[in-house]
Amino acid sequence: MKTAGTGTLGLAIAFDGIVKRFGPVEVLHGVSFELEQGKIYGLLGENGAGKSTLMKILAGYERPTEGGVLIGGEAVAFAGSRDAEARGIVLIHQEFNLAEDLTIAGNIFLGHEKRRGIFLDEAAMRAEAAAVLAQVGLERAPDTPVRQLIVAEKQLVEIAKALSRHARLLIMDEPTATLTPSEVGRLFELIARLRADGVTIIYISHKLDEVERITDEVVVMRDGRLVGRAPTASLTRHAMATMMVGREIADLFPPKEPFDPSAVPALSVEHFDVPGWAQDASFAVRPGEILGFAGLVGAGRTELFEGILGLRPGAGRIALSGHSVTLRSLGEAMRHGLSYLSEDRKGKGLHVGFPLAPNLTLMALERYARPLLDHGAERNALARAVEAFGIRTGSLSVKAAALSGGNQQKLALAKVLHPEPKVLVLDEPTRGVDVGAKREIYLLIAELARRGLAVVVISSELIELIGLAHRVAVMRSGRIVATVEGDEMTEETMIAHATGTRHVAA
Repeated sequence: MKTAGTGTLGLAIAFDGIVKRFGPVEVLHGVSFELEQGKIYGLLGENGAGKSTLMKILAGYERPTEGGVLIGGEAVAFAGSRDAEARGIVLIHQEFNLAEDLTIAGNIFLGHEKRRGIFLDEAAMRAEAAAVLAQVGLERAPDTPVRQLIVAEKQLVEIAKALSRHARLLIMDEPTATLTPSEVGRLFELIARLRADGVTIIYISHKLDEVERITDEVVVMRDGRLVGRAPTASLTRHAMATMMVGREIADLFPPKEPFDPSAVPALSVEHFDVPGWAQDASFAVRPGEILGFAGLVGAGRTELFEGILGLRPGAGRIALSGHSVTLRSLGEAMRHGLSYLSEDRKGKGLHVGFPLAPNLTLMALERYARPLLDHGAERNALARAVEAFGIRTGSLSVKAAALSGGNQQKLALAKVLHPEPKVLVLDEPTRGVDVGAKREIYLLIAELARRGLAVVVISSELIELIGLAHRVAVMRSGRIVATVEGDEMTEETMIAHATGTRHVAA
């Protein structure tokens, strides 16, 4: 597959006084800096710092209000993303931009179809799709419908789609948010090959260990301005975080509060099966406890809880506060005091095309519709949630899509807590969230446990589970193979259990 060719095809980019306004709100304030070709840049900043807006301007999705972009010293003005792609600039979006009803190959070549005369050259597209899928390590047939893929596989399709455009400048926005360590390793090998071929890469991530590992230089934005840049080797992760937030970062994780291990479990599950995904799963979580769930992508963590919550077929014993229940739907689960935050914020967590208020109150609508909807009460509830959860928004009337990723996540958390549950299941609660917002979410989770909620945290970030959870259940191939706590809660131990490289009792 062609990537960049000979090592001279990277792009030298300069931002020249970029200003961007959305109506009266100015989100970029005269941003100017240059990027050399063939280097890997880590673009850092909190959610709302302006990173994504600047990259959308570079990739042709937005136009600057003032200022411009120079490529190789030449001023350019893109009419759209197709224009930018024609110049070799490709953006891999943080939120998926895939057509669910098309195949993988159909998505990779959507808008760039190969033809043989007047007919589509399906064979050529399948062959080239198979080649880029092999490069990103996705073992799926090109004719697989995208709707059949899990979240991590969709992320790899997005990366494969970008590679098929033969990018000369590749913008990666949180590309590893849903990937396993082995998939991340393959991606980093691919990035190294692209760099060797002269491709310029802008790598946006809140995972500072990744930025430290693969980038040449760090560029930091805050509040719509460039606030610093430095060679990556000259910065510690702590220094990067401090540059991002403009203040010293205290310890990321709050202290773990004790809970009563002899209390009746708020949620207990025995011998639970989800066909094709989970077998004979048994666990319990008590009031005040934070129970983590670790495992590789495809281990069945999300699917197990979707079965428990009635979102997919499942069978086994479920008890809430000692009472057996049967949960046939998420609504029924919520009525029993069990609430769930999906890993897919855009697809399942929020209605991003709706305003903030209905997003918040949808799971407790009976409080506000008696029988007519009380818009005033709904708006008051939103104002309280914005204050309590630190949701940054210029107006209470905007749609959820107008919020940054971190603030969308806070809104989603406020939504699932609005029904006042006793058990809360959080699936990847900090995916795509910056270090400052992460700490706020960690403090919130700890506070919920302190108040007596039982909290389940499913996370691909082992450090997150170690820092937050009292115990961690590790899944492999649909089974809970170990539950670790205390000194056993290490990355090495959990990875060994998750990969089967350590003998464990099932």
